[in-house]
Amino acid sequence: MTRMIFSDEPALPLSQEPAVEPWHILIVDDEPSVHDVTRLTLNRLELFGHTIKLHSAFSAAEARSLLGSDTPFCVAFIDVVMETPHAGLELVEWIRNDHKNNAIRLILRTGQAGMAPESEVIRNYDINDYKSKTDLTAQGMATCVFNAVRGYKDITTIGSQLTAFRQLIDTSANLLKVDVLDDMANLALQGLLGILQLDSSALYLARRQESLFVEPIDTVISCDGAAQNRVVTGLAALPEAIRERVEQAFSDKTTLAGANDFVGYFVTGKDSAVVLMVEYPSDDSHFRAGLIELYASQLVLIFENLMRKNQLATNQKELMYIVGDAIEARSLETGSHVKRVALICEFFAHQINMPKEFIEAIKIAAPLHDIGKIVIPETILHKPGKFTPEEWAIMQTHSAAGAQILEKSNLPVARLGARLARWHHENWDGSGYPDGLVGTAIPMEARIMAIADVFDALGSKRSYKEPWHNDAILAFIVEQRGIKFDPDLVEVLRLHIDELVELRNQIPD
Repeated sequence: MTRMIFSDEPALPLSQEPAVEPWHILIVDDEPSVHDVTRLTLNRLELFGHTIKLHSAFSAAEARSLLGSDTPFCVAFIDVVMETPHAGLELVEWIRNDHKNNAIRLILRTGQAGMAPESEVIRNYDINDYKSKTDLTAQGMATCVFNAVRGYKDITTIGSQLTAFRQLIDTSANLLKVDVLDDMANLALQGLLGILQLDSSALYLARRQESLFVEPIDTVISCDGAAQNRVVTGLAALPEAIRERVEQAFSDKTTLAGANDFVGYFVTGKDSAVVLMVEYPSDDSHFRAGLIELYASQLVLIFENLMRKNQLATNQKELMYIVGDAIEARSLETGSHVKRVALICEFFAHQINMPKEFIEAIKIAAPLHDIGKIVIPETILHKPGKFTPEEWAIMQTHSAAGAQILEKSNLPVARLGARLARWHHENWDGSGYPDGLVGTAIPMEARIMAIADVFDALGSKRSYKEPWHNDAILAFIVEQRGIKFDPDLVEVLRLHIDELVELRNQIPD
């Protein structure tokens, strides 16, 4: 006959819940009196601020059922002799080897010591104590439970810390792969929740960079766990209470810890510092300031490196635009052309599924496609009418000249710019210049630039022409499919003409 498995925990009203999780202790014995005595002895015991909840199993089979549940048992008193002479010993082997539970503290009890000699049991089985039932007085049992719970607490704490450190390493490794600030905010928060075993939190990273010439520049990324990832300039976008905490950390240059948040101040460079603010629930039993500070020190350095990388890319783009603007200004044409061409090249590269690195690089390098025009005399550049054959021959030299200028640099973007400059006037059928390349022998970046350059130039006013209508531009480019332009790129333009027109209109002359 199977006995009922029961607990001594009294029923609570629906409106009342225990404040903290109790220590769960399992009594495994086929004698009901042993359960009664154990309960009478331990029922009111409190350890490390937690009460004790006793569970009973009257056989090894019942114990396996309970131990296989979600209840986090910390201690088990196990009788050696139950349904078989070695049922308790077999249960120990199942717990350690099959159930893979090495944290629970196991205390064997026997009323027949001769059935399983103590020295043999301790030597052969992974137990924590071995007692005769007659030896366990009330005081002895309380001491035994205290030592066992303390051992369980230490083991689980170490296990939790090891898990947290593994998550810290994994999260840091994943963050190093991120190159978009928006993605970083969400990944950083999810990593924090995993490391600290929290269900919810909010994370804010504020970076302040000093400048020789302007006011300090603040950049903030935030994530509150509800898909509200944001990258903003300035602290004004933050809620007032959060802004005050962050400003205080910047002002005092110190780390602050409150009842519901952690605000860490980190110097990341000679001209920059980062404040990390984390909000967490008022029940901070899982919050470890030391662990989050370690995580934060990794996170802010990754954030700083990403910001420096983004700033470098931004500076590169700005310099490219400045150079492109200067070239266009010398040609008496608007500098907006180079900005539009950069966006249009990016659009084409994205549509034909080029690698992300290529897409970013062609956007940066595109403004340099006509850099060779600096060697062309202004009398030719500014001529409103048609070129003579001699003038046209001189004009054609700008592509090779631009390549020669940019090839002197080892920067990948400059090298890509050199290819754009040299070959963006090549034609699909081989009738272009300077090298008469045919079809796919023309590098893809140059093919993209060729169609992007013509699309924007035809739609813009020049010294020698008025802007074309969009329908006329489309008709001309379609007509030049397989002659001047890559047929696949012409198809992209035909399918996305409205988007490209809208893109061009974003930066008017």
